[in-house]
Amino acid sequence: MTTATADRDTERRRALRRMKVLATGLLLIAAVVFAVAFALQDAYPWLGYVRAAAEGAMVGALADWFAVTALFRHPLGLRIPHTAIIPTRKDEIGESLGEFVETNFLSDEVVATRLGGLDLAGAIAGWLATPANARRVVAEVSGGLTGIAGLLDDDRMREAVEAVVRTHLVEPEWGPPLGRLAERVLASGGHREAVDLLLDRLDDWLAAHPEALTQLVSGRLPSWLPSFVDRLVDERVYVELRRFLSDVRHDPEHRVRQALDDYLADFARRLQNDPATIGRLEDAKARTFDDPRIRELAASAWTAARTAAVDALSDPSSELRHRATAAVVDAAARVLDDQELRASLNARLGDAALHLVSTYRHDIASIISDTVRGWDPEETTDKIETQVGRDLQFIRINGTVVGALAGLAIYTLATLTSSLF
Repeated sequence: MTTATADRDTERRRALRRMKVLATGLLLIAAVVFAVAFALQDAYPWLGYVRAAAEGAMVGALADWFAVTALFRHPLGLRIPHTAIIPTRKDEIGESLGEFVETNFLSDEVVATRLGGLDLAGAIAGWLATPANARRVVAEVSGGLTGIAGLLDDDRMREAVEAVVRTHLVEPEWGPPLGRLAERVLASGGHREAVDLLLDRLDDWLAAHPEALTQLVSGRLPSWLPSFVDRLVDERVYVELRRFLSDVRHDPEHRVRQALDDYLADFARRLQNDPATIGRLEDAKARTFDDPRIRELAASAWTAARTAAVDALSDPSSELRHRATAAVVDAAARVLDDQELRASLNARLGDAALHLVSTYRHDIASIISDTVRGWDPEETTDKIETQVGRDLQFIRINGTVVGALAGLAIYTLATLTSSLF
Protein backbone atom coordinates (compact mmCIF):
# COMPACT_ATOMS: atom_id res chain seq x y z
CA MET A 1 0.00 0.00 0.00
CA THR A 2 1.36 3.42 -0.96
CA THR A 3 1.75 6.22 1.54
CA ALA A 4 -0.98 8.28 -0.13
CA THR A 5 -3.43 5.36 0.00
CA ALA A 6 -2.60 4.68 3.65
CA ASP A 7 -3.18 8.34 4.49
CA ARG A 8 -6.55 8.32 2.74
CA ASP A 9 -7.61 5.17 4.58
CA THR A 10 -6.56 6.70 7.91
CA GLU A 11 -8.63 9.79 7.20
CA ARG A 12 -11.63 7.65 6.21
CA ARG A 13 -11.37 5.71 9.48
CA ARG A 14 -11.34 8.97 11.45
CA ALA A 15 -14.41 10.17 9.56
CA LEU A 16 -16.13 6.83 10.19
CA ARG A 17 -15.45 7.05 13.93
CA ARG A 18 -16.82 10.59 14.03
CA MET A 19 -20.02 9.52 12.28
CA LYS A 20 -20.41 6.53 14.60
CA VAL A 21 -20.05 8.83 17.62
CA LEU A 22 -22.62 11.21 16.16
CA ALA A 23 -25.15 8.46 15.36
CA THR A 24 -24.67 6.81 18.76
CA GLY A 25 -24.89 10.21 20.48
CA LEU A 26 -28.26 10.86 18.86
CA LEU A 27 -29.49 7.49 20.16
CA LEU A 28 -28.32 8.32 23.67
CA ILE A 29 -29.93 11.74 23.49
CA ALA A 30 -33.20 10.14 22.37
CA ALA A 31 -32.95 7.67 25.28
CA VAL A 32 -32.38 10.48 27.81
CA VAL A 33 -35.25 12.52 26.38
CA PHE A 34 -37.50 9.45 26.47
CA ALA A 35 -36.62 8.75 30.12
CA VAL A 36 -37.27 12.35 31.19
CA ALA A 37 -40.50 12.66 29.22
CA PHE A 38 -41.74 9.28 30.44
CA ALA A 39 -41.11 10.28 34.06
CA LEU A 40 -42.77 13.71 33.81
CA GLN A 41 -45.58 13.19 31.31
CA ASP A 42 -48.17 12.66 34.03
CA ALA A 43 -47.37 16.12 35.38
CA TYR A 44 -46.96 17.61 31.93
CA PRO A 45 -49.26 15.86 29.45
CA TRP A 46 -47.69 17.58 26.45
CA LEU A 47 -44.49 15.60 27.17
CA GLY A 48 -46.37 12.61 25.77
CA TYR A 49 -45.62 13.96 22.32
CA VAL A 50 -41.93 14.32 23.24
CA ARG A 51 -41.91 10.80 24.67
CA ALA A 52 -43.46 9.35 21.49
CA ALA A 53 -40.96 11.17 19.30
CA ALA A 54 -38.03 10.01 21.46
CA GLU A 55 -39.42 6.47 21.51
CA GLY A 56 -39.72 6.41 17.73
CA ALA A 57 -36.22 7.88 17.41
CA MET A 58 -34.80 5.08 19.58
CA VAL A 59 -36.66 2.40 17.64
CA GLY A 60 -35.47 3.81 14.31
CA ALA A 61 -31.91 4.28 15.55
CA LEU A 62 -31.72 0.76 17.01
CA ALA A 63 -33.25 -0.83 13.90
CA ASP A 64 -30.84 0.92 11.54
CA TRP A 65 -27.91 0.29 13.87
CA PHE A 66 -28.79 -3.41 13.73
CA ALA A 67 -29.09 -3.32 9.92
CA VAL A 68 -25.78 -1.50 9.39
CA THR A 69 -23.91 -3.57 11.96
CA ALA A 70 -25.30 -6.82 10.54
CA LEU A 71 -23.54 -6.07 7.26
CA PHE A 72 -20.09 -6.25 8.86
CA ARG A 73 -20.36 -8.29 12.07
CA HIS A 74 -22.68 -10.03 14.52
CA PRO A 75 -24.55 -7.38 16.57
CA LEU A 76 -23.45 -7.56 20.23
CA GLY A 77 -21.53 -10.72 19.30
CA LEU A 78 -24.76 -12.70 18.97
CA ARG A 79 -24.72 -15.13 16.05
CA ILE A 80 -28.11 -14.09 14.76
CA PRO A 81 -28.96 -15.62 11.36
CA HIS A 82 -28.28 -13.41 8.34
CA THR A 83 -25.84 -11.15 10.19
CA ALA A 84 -22.13 -10.53 9.52
CA ILE A 85 -23.13 -10.78 5.87
CA ILE A 86 -19.89 -9.48 4.32
CA PRO A 87 -17.37 -11.70 6.18
CA THR A 88 -19.53 -14.84 6.00
CA ARG A 89 -20.61 -14.42 2.39
CA LYS A 90 -17.45 -12.82 1.08
CA ASP A 91 -16.87 -15.42 -1.62
CA GLU A 92 -20.45 -15.24 -2.91
CA ILE A 93 -20.23 -11.44 -3.02
CA GLY A 94 -17.01 -11.70 -5.04
CA GLU A 95 -18.61 -14.14 -7.46
CA SER A 96 -21.66 -11.91 -7.86
CA LEU A 97 -19.49 -8.83 -8.40
CA GLY A 98 -17.38 -10.62 -11.01
CA GLU A 99 -20.50 -11.88 -12.79
CA PHE A 100 -21.99 -8.38 -12.71
CA VAL A 101 -18.86 -6.89 -14.28
CA GLU A 102 -18.70 -9.65 -16.88
CA THR A 103 -22.34 -9.26 -17.86
CA ASN A 104 -22.74 -5.50 -17.75
CA PHE A 105 -19.29 -4.09 -18.52
CA LEU A 106 -17.59 -6.74 -20.67
CA SER A 107 -20.42 -7.76 -22.97
CA ASP A 108 -19.81 -7.59 -26.72
CA GLU A 109 -22.45 -4.92 -27.18
CA VAL A 110 -21.07 -2.63 -24.47
CA VAL A 111 -17.47 -2.99 -25.65
CA ALA A 112 -18.36 -2.55 -29.33
CA THR A 113 -20.48 0.53 -28.59
CA ARG A 114 -17.78 2.06 -26.42
CA LEU A 115 -14.98 1.40 -28.89
CA GLY A 116 -17.08 2.57 -31.82
CA GLY A 117 -17.11 6.10 -30.47
CA LEU A 118 -13.38 6.24 -29.76
CA ASP A 119 -10.58 7.32 -32.07
CA LEU A 120 -7.93 5.09 -30.52
CA ALA A 121 -5.56 5.30 -33.47
CA GLY A 122 -5.83 9.08 -33.57
CA ALA A 123 -5.27 9.40 -29.83
CA ILE A 124 -2.24 7.11 -29.87
CA ALA A 125 -0.82 8.75 -32.98
CA GLY A 126 -1.39 12.23 -31.56
CA TRP A 127 0.53 11.27 -28.44
CA LEU A 128 3.35 9.59 -30.38
CA ALA A 129 3.66 12.49 -32.82
CA THR A 130 5.34 14.49 -30.05
CA PRO A 131 9.08 13.68 -30.26
CA ALA A 132 9.45 13.57 -26.48
CA ASN A 133 6.76 10.91 -26.22
CA ALA A 134 8.25 8.95 -29.11
CA ARG A 135 11.66 9.04 -27.42
CA ARG A 136 10.07 7.81 -24.22
CA VAL A 137 8.46 4.85 -26.01
CA VAL A 138 11.69 3.99 -27.81
CA ALA A 139 13.59 4.26 -24.53
CA GLU A 140 11.16 1.93 -22.77
CA VAL A 141 11.23 -0.62 -25.58
CA SER A 142 15.02 -0.38 -25.79
CA GLY A 143 15.32 -0.88 -22.06
CA GLY A 144 13.09 -3.93 -22.23
CA LEU A 145 15.03 -5.45 -25.13
CA THR A 146 18.33 -4.71 -23.39
CA GLY A 147 17.07 -6.43 -20.26
CA ILE A 148 15.94 -9.45 -22.25
CA ALA A 149 19.28 -9.60 -24.03
CA GLY A 150 21.06 -9.50 -20.68
CA LEU A 151 19.06 -12.51 -19.51
CA LEU A 152 19.98 -14.60 -22.53
CA ASP A 153 22.67 -17.21 -22.11
CA ASP A 154 25.10 -16.99 -25.04
CA ASP A 155 25.80 -20.71 -25.19
CA ARG A 156 22.11 -21.62 -25.14
CA MET A 157 21.26 -18.94 -27.69
CA ARG A 158 23.98 -20.21 -30.02
CA GLU A 159 22.61 -23.71 -29.61
CA ALA A 160 19.07 -22.42 -30.28
CA VAL A 161 20.17 -20.52 -33.38
CA GLU A 162 22.11 -23.54 -34.60
CA ALA A 163 19.07 -25.76 -34.01
CA VAL A 164 16.81 -23.40 -35.96
CA VAL A 165 19.29 -23.11 -38.81
CA ARG A 166 19.80 -26.86 -38.92
CA THR A 167 16.05 -27.59 -38.83
CA HIS A 168 14.97 -25.04 -41.43
CA LEU A 169 18.08 -24.63 -43.55
CA VAL A 170 20.44 -27.58 -43.29
CA GLU A 171 18.18 -30.61 -42.96
CA PRO A 172 15.88 -29.90 -45.96
CA GLU A 173 17.28 -30.97 -49.35
CA TRP A 174 18.81 -28.11 -51.29
CA GLY A 175 18.94 -29.74 -54.71
CA PRO A 176 15.32 -29.59 -55.91
CA PRO A 177 14.62 -26.04 -54.64
CA LEU A 178 17.89 -24.75 -56.14
CA GLY A 179 17.11 -26.54 -59.39
CA ARG A 180 13.67 -24.97 -59.63
CA LEU A 181 15.14 -21.55 -58.84
CA ALA A 182 17.84 -22.01 -61.47
CA GLU A 183 15.21 -22.95 -64.07
CA ARG A 184 13.26 -19.78 -63.39
CA VAL A 185 16.42 -17.67 -63.58
CA LEU A 186 17.48 -19.30 -66.86
CA ALA A 187 13.97 -18.90 -68.32
CA SER A 188 13.98 -15.18 -67.50
CA GLY A 189 17.53 -14.68 -68.82
CA GLY A 190 18.66 -13.25 -65.53
CA HIS A 191 21.89 -15.27 -65.63
CA ARG A 192 23.14 -13.39 -68.72
CA GLU A 193 23.98 -10.30 -66.68
CA ALA A 194 26.02 -12.45 -64.32
CA VAL A 195 27.91 -13.97 -67.30
CA ASP A 196 28.54 -10.50 -68.72
CA LEU A 197 29.83 -9.30 -65.39
CA LEU A 198 32.15 -12.30 -65.09
CA LEU A 199 33.54 -11.76 -68.61
CA ASP A 200 34.06 -8.05 -67.95
CA ARG A 201 35.95 -8.71 -64.75
CA LEU A 202 38.09 -11.40 -66.39
CA ASP A 203 38.99 -9.12 -69.30
CA ASP A 204 39.78 -6.24 -66.95
CA TRP A 205 42.00 -8.51 -64.90
CA LEU A 206 43.89 -9.73 -68.00
CA ALA A 207 44.34 -6.14 -69.14
CA ALA A 208 45.80 -5.19 -65.79
CA HIS A 209 47.99 -8.33 -65.48
CA PRO A 210 49.42 -9.24 -68.91
CA GLU A 211 52.27 -11.05 -67.21
CA ALA A 212 49.85 -13.62 -65.87
CA LEU A 213 50.18 -15.68 -69.09
CA THR A 214 53.96 -15.55 -69.17
CA GLN A 215 55.39 -19.05 -69.39
CA LEU A 216 51.82 -20.44 -69.37
CA VAL A 217 52.31 -21.82 -72.94
CA SER A 218 55.94 -21.19 -73.72
CA GLY A 219 56.99 -23.02 -70.61
CA ARG A 220 55.73 -26.19 -72.24
CA LEU A 221 57.62 -25.63 -75.55
CA PRO A 222 60.94 -27.38 -76.28
CA SER A 223 63.88 -25.73 -74.58
CA TRP A 224 65.90 -25.53 -77.79
CA LEU A 225 63.54 -22.91 -79.30
CA PRO A 226 64.85 -19.35 -79.26
CA SER A 227 63.56 -17.09 -76.48
CA PHE A 228 61.94 -14.67 -78.90
CA VAL A 229 59.72 -17.52 -80.06
CA ASP A 230 58.59 -18.05 -76.48
CA ARG A 231 57.69 -14.38 -76.21
CA LEU A 232 55.81 -14.42 -79.49
CA VAL A 233 53.81 -17.44 -78.40
CA ASP A 234 52.92 -15.85 -75.04
CA GLU A 235 51.92 -12.57 -76.67
CA ARG A 236 49.87 -14.37 -79.29
CA VAL A 237 48.06 -16.43 -76.70
CA TYR A 238 47.37 -13.27 -74.65
CA VAL A 239 45.99 -11.38 -77.66
CA GLU A 240 43.85 -14.30 -78.82
CA LEU A 241 42.46 -14.89 -75.37
CA ARG A 242 41.38 -11.26 -75.01
CA ARG A 243 39.91 -11.33 -78.55
CA PHE A 244 38.00 -14.49 -77.63
CA LEU A 245 36.64 -12.89 -74.48
CA SER A 246 35.61 -9.83 -76.51
CA ASP A 247 33.75 -12.01 -79.00
CA VAL A 248 31.90 -13.81 -76.25
CA ARG A 249 31.08 -10.52 -74.51
CA HIS A 250 29.62 -8.86 -77.61
CA ASP A 251 27.87 -11.81 -79.24
CA PRO A 252 24.71 -12.86 -77.34
CA GLU A 253 24.47 -15.96 -79.54
CA HIS A 254 28.05 -17.06 -79.14
CA ARG A 255 28.51 -20.81 -78.98
CA VAL A 256 30.21 -20.49 -75.57
CA ARG A 257 27.14 -18.75 -74.19
CA GLN A 258 24.89 -21.40 -75.72
CA ALA A 259 27.06 -24.15 -74.29
CA LEU A 260 26.97 -22.48 -70.90
CA ASP A 261 23.17 -22.15 -71.10
CA ASP A 262 22.85 -25.81 -72.03
CA TYR A 263 25.14 -26.84 -69.19
CA LEU A 264 23.26 -24.74 -66.63
CA ALA A 265 19.87 -26.02 -67.84
CA ASP A 266 21.10 -29.61 -67.62
CA PHE A 267 22.56 -28.97 -64.17
CA ALA A 268 19.26 -27.47 -63.00
CA ARG A 269 17.42 -30.59 -64.18
CA ARG A 270 19.93 -32.89 -62.48
CA LEU A 271 19.58 -30.93 -59.24
CA GLN A 272 15.89 -31.77 -59.27
CA ASN A 273 15.89 -35.32 -60.61
CA ASP A 274 19.33 -36.93 -60.42
CA PRO A 275 19.90 -38.68 -57.06
CA ALA A 276 23.68 -38.68 -57.56
CA THR A 277 23.86 -34.91 -58.12
CA ILE A 278 21.52 -34.27 -55.21
CA GLY A 279 23.59 -36.58 -53.01
CA ARG A 280 26.87 -34.84 -53.89
CA LEU A 281 25.32 -31.46 -53.06
CA GLU A 282 24.00 -32.78 -49.74
CA ASP A 283 27.41 -34.22 -48.86
CA ALA A 284 29.09 -30.90 -49.63
CA LYS A 285 26.49 -29.07 -47.55
CA ALA A 286 26.98 -31.42 -44.60
CA ARG A 287 30.75 -31.05 -44.73
CA THR A 288 30.44 -27.28 -44.84
CA PHE A 289 28.08 -26.91 -41.89
CA ASP A 290 29.86 -29.53 -39.81
CA ASP A 291 33.16 -27.70 -40.20
CA PRO A 292 34.16 -26.38 -36.72
CA ARG A 293 35.37 -23.16 -38.31
CA ILE A 294 31.91 -22.46 -39.69
CA ARG A 295 30.36 -23.09 -36.27
CA GLU A 296 32.92 -20.81 -34.62
CA LEU A 297 32.12 -18.14 -37.20
CA ALA A 298 28.39 -18.46 -36.44
CA ALA A 299 29.07 -18.18 -32.70
CA SER A 300 31.23 -15.11 -33.21
CA ALA A 301 28.56 -13.57 -35.44
CA TRP A 302 25.90 -14.06 -32.75
CA THR A 303 28.13 -12.56 -30.04
CA ALA A 304 29.05 -9.59 -32.20
CA ALA A 305 25.43 -8.99 -33.24
CA ARG A 306 24.18 -9.17 -29.66
CA THR A 307 26.91 -6.83 -28.39
CA ALA A 308 26.26 -4.32 -31.17
CA ALA A 309 22.50 -4.44 -30.59
CA VAL A 310 22.83 -3.98 -26.81
CA ASP A 311 25.26 -1.09 -27.24
CA ALA A 312 22.96 0.63 -29.75
CA LEU A 313 19.85 0.09 -27.64
CA SER A 314 21.38 1.24 -24.36
CA ASP A 315 22.93 4.42 -25.81
CA PRO A 316 20.34 7.25 -25.95
CA SER A 317 22.41 9.05 -28.58
CA SER A 318 22.90 6.03 -30.84
CA GLU A 319 21.90 6.19 -34.48
CA LEU A 320 19.51 3.28 -33.94
CA ARG A 321 17.61 5.12 -31.19
CA HIS A 322 17.46 8.31 -33.27
CA ARG A 323 16.20 6.47 -36.33
CA ALA A 324 13.64 4.54 -34.30
CA THR A 325 12.34 7.77 -32.74
CA ALA A 326 12.12 9.45 -36.16
CA ALA A 327 10.31 6.42 -37.56
CA VAL A 328 7.75 6.46 -34.72
CA VAL A 329 7.10 10.21 -35.16
CA ASP A 330 6.81 9.82 -38.94
CA ALA A 331 4.42 6.89 -38.63
CA ALA A 332 2.26 8.80 -36.14
CA ALA A 333 2.15 11.83 -38.45
CA ARG A 334 1.08 9.63 -41.35
CA VAL A 335 -1.74 8.15 -39.28
CA LEU A 336 -2.93 11.63 -38.28
CA ASP A 337 -2.87 12.88 -41.88
CA ASP A 338 -4.49 9.84 -43.51
CA GLN A 339 -8.15 9.56 -42.56
CA GLU A 340 -8.61 6.20 -44.29
CA LEU A 341 -5.56 4.72 -42.59
CA ARG A 342 -6.74 5.95 -39.19
CA ALA A 343 -10.20 4.52 -39.78
CA SER A 344 -8.68 1.18 -40.82
CA LEU A 345 -6.46 1.12 -37.72
CA ASN A 346 -9.42 1.97 -35.48
CA ALA A 347 -11.38 -0.91 -37.00
CA ARG A 348 -8.49 -3.30 -36.48
CA LEU A 349 -7.91 -2.12 -32.91
CA GLY A 350 -11.61 -2.45 -32.19
CA ASP A 351 -11.71 -5.96 -33.62
CA ALA A 352 -8.62 -6.93 -31.63
CA ALA A 353 -10.01 -5.50 -28.39
CA LEU A 354 -13.38 -7.15 -28.98
CA HIS A 355 -11.68 -10.46 -29.66
CA LEU A 356 -9.61 -10.19 -26.49
CA VAL A 357 -12.65 -9.28 -24.40
CA SER A 358 -14.75 -12.05 -25.94
CA THR A 359 -12.01 -14.62 -25.42
CA TYR A 360 -10.88 -13.60 -21.96
CA ARG A 361 -14.07 -12.03 -20.58
CA HIS A 362 -14.56 -14.70 -17.98
CA ASP A 363 -10.86 -14.69 -17.04
CA ILE A 364 -10.92 -10.93 -16.55
CA ALA A 365 -14.03 -11.11 -14.38
CA SER A 366 -12.60 -14.03 -12.41
CA ILE A 367 -9.78 -11.76 -11.27
CA ILE A 368 -12.35 -9.93 -9.13
CA SER A 369 -13.85 -13.06 -7.61
CA ASP A 370 -10.44 -14.69 -7.09
CA THR A 371 -9.08 -11.55 -5.46
CA VAL A 372 -12.03 -11.25 -3.10
CA ARG A 373 -11.83 -14.98 -2.31
CA GLY A 374 -8.22 -14.54 -1.31
CA TRP A 375 -8.96 -11.73 1.14
CA ASP A 376 -9.11 -12.40 4.85
CA PRO A 377 -12.72 -11.98 6.11
CA GLU A 378 -11.71 -9.41 8.73
CA GLU A 379 -9.58 -7.57 6.20
CA THR A 380 -12.46 -7.56 3.72
CA THR A 381 -14.83 -6.20 6.35
CA ASP A 382 -12.35 -3.49 7.28
CA LYS A 383 -11.75 -2.52 3.63
CA ILE A 384 -15.43 -2.20 2.78
CA GLU A 385 -16.43 -0.52 6.04
CA THR A 386 -13.61 1.97 5.68
CA GLN A 387 -14.77 2.86 2.17
CA VAL A 388 -18.55 3.08 2.71
CA GLY A 389 -19.07 2.94 6.48
CA ARG A 390 -19.27 6.71 6.90
CA ASP A 391 -22.14 6.92 4.42
CA LEU A 392 -23.88 4.00 6.12
CA GLN A 393 -23.84 5.90 9.42
CA PHE A 394 -26.10 8.45 7.78
CA ILE A 395 -28.66 5.64 7.60
CA ARG A 396 -28.57 5.46 11.38
CA ILE A 397 -28.93 9.22 11.68
CA ASN A 398 -31.74 9.29 9.15
CA GLY A 399 -33.39 6.37 10.94
CA THR A 400 -33.27 8.31 14.22
CA VAL A 401 -34.84 11.39 12.65
CA VAL A 402 -37.44 9.46 10.63
CA GLY A 403 -38.28 7.30 13.66
CA ALA A 404 -38.83 10.41 15.78
CA LEU A 405 -41.13 11.93 13.17
CA ALA A 406 -42.98 8.63 12.70
CA GLY A 407 -43.41 8.18 16.47
CA LEU A 408 -44.68 11.73 16.85
CA ALA A 409 -47.06 11.32 13.89
CA ILE A 410 -48.44 8.02 15.19
CA TYR A 411 -48.90 9.37 18.74
CA THR A 412 -50.56 12.51 17.45
CA LEU A 413 -52.89 10.53 15.20
CA ALA A 414 -53.74 8.15 18.03
CA THR A 415 -54.42 11.05 20.40
CA LEU A 416 -56.69 12.81 17.91
CA THR A 417 -58.51 9.57 17.18
CA SER A 418 -59.11 8.84 20.87
CA SER A 419 -60.39 12.39 21.47
CA LEU A 420 -62.86 12.06 18.66
CA PHE A 421 -64.26 8.78 19.95
